[in-house]
Amino acid sequence: MARGIDYQHSPAFFVRGPSAFARLVFFAALSLSLMATDSRLHYLTEIRLGFVALFQPLQSLANLPSKLLQNTDEYFVTHDHLLKQNEQLTKQALLDSVQLQRLNSLEAENGHLRSLLGAAQSSKQAAKLGEILHMGRDPFTHKVVVDLGSQQGIVEGQAVIDGAGVIGQVTRVYPFSSEVTLITDKELAIPVQIERNGLRAIAFGHGRDTTVDLPYLPANVDIRKGDKLVTSGIDGVYPTGLAVAEITKVERNPNSPFADIVGVPVAGIKNHRQLLLLALPKVDEVRKQLIKQPAINFADKAEKPEAASQTDNTPAASKKP
Repeated sequence: MARGIDYQHSPAFFVRGPSAFARLVFFAALSLSLMATDSRLHYLTEIRLGFVALFQPLQSLANLPSKLLQNTDEYFVTHDHLLKQNEQLTKQALLDSVQLQRLNSLEAENGHLRSLLGAAQSSKQAAKLGEILHMGRDPFTHKVVVDLGSQQGIVEGQAVIDGAGVIGQVTRVYPFSSEVTLITDKELAIPVQIERNGLRAIAFGHGRDTTVDLPYLPANVDIRKGDKLVTSGIDGVYPTGLAVAEITKVERNPNSPFADIVGVPVAGIKNHRQLLLLALPKVDEVRKQLIKQPAINFADKAEKPEAASQTDNTPAASKKP
């Protein structure tokens, strides 16, 4: 037997297995196949929802230290600070009660005028208080995740607001949490109107910053810097009159038929943690809001008073408008 020869040495393939590059190619191809299958056939949707529900306790556990720190800070607030805050809140409550009395009077007057005009009363939508858990994972989108999900009755499409105005809309619902797309996201659009003159438009999120755009409006449109945008309510999702944004930029280019209009949201989309999720309105209520009352031609009645006193036996097809 020759020296230095090992006849029991196994081939390199069975010792090392496939090469690192071969394994990389295999798993990359497998990942691309799974992603393509899921994007077309949505096989993994239920699995993804199950994982979100499974890791919900871990997410709550991860947020526990911050909550404990916050509770500790609130516990050690001084007694003098609480007394001053209580005094300020008492004064503010008195002022708010006066404003509330005026508001009730204005609402009663507005309801009387609406009944005279024959318009349907808008219904008040129920709301649930939620708290923001964290921002969205994708840095190129403007989304947040709140602590209310399908188990609390949340559904896709609900409007989300805070004390200042509209924040966004629920776009995805999990068992114990929901994803809210902010009005500054490029995928979200809201029907709005100018508070000053009632001009209706569509506000789109800019996407690259915390602003909204009003595209496709003519260069001679009656919009000024400082105008307030409020919800028009014609979509049946957002109640009428909620604050949306304030116009900060109006530019008219002679070479373009459209004006460049930019607004800044008035809601605290980057500041607050608590928000309200409005329930979707009922179908009957939306239908009532979209009904238009026929206009009355007072000039024809003034010119022909004798026609109004006579009994109208003319067929409907021959009546004058």
